[in-house]
Amino acid sequence: MSGATTARPTITPLTGADADLLVAAARAAAEAAGVTVSVTVLDAGGHLLAFRRDERAVLISGETSTRKAFTALQLDAPTADLVDAVQPGGPFHTLPTALDRPLLFIAGGLPVHRDGRLIGAIGVGGGAPDQDHGFAAAALDALVQDVF
Repeated sequence: MSGATTARPTITPLTGADADLLVAAARAAAEAAGVTVSVTVLDAGGHLLAFRRDERAVLISGETSTRKAFTALQLDAPTADLVDAVQPGGPFHTLPTALDRPLLFIAGGLPVHRDGRLIGAIGVGGGAPDQDHGFAAAALDALVQDVF
């Protein structure tokens, strides 16, 4: 057995500053559209890095933003792409009830990647699903422009 090991490149994890930028960018996109939202950012381990609910946003938006982020993180996929998968006959039909922590298959959750690796997720709730997806996507665009 050889003593040589192959070094893996170090990937910078999602930082608090990254999370703050994601929240601010998502909120700015929502504000520009006249929508009040909640935004949740989780790290790769599913731990909360940032959360903000506009005081005028519906109360449930805090829960939906968090569940969307968690779902996007766990399945490493945009929640908008998973909606059909939980319909009767879909491959994930029973998944929403199979876990202790509830998943939410509504558009608005996106995984966050850096150098091809999953480092976290963002979830937005409060607008229509397509709007929430767009606000989360705008936040990811802002992160890419700021970091890369």
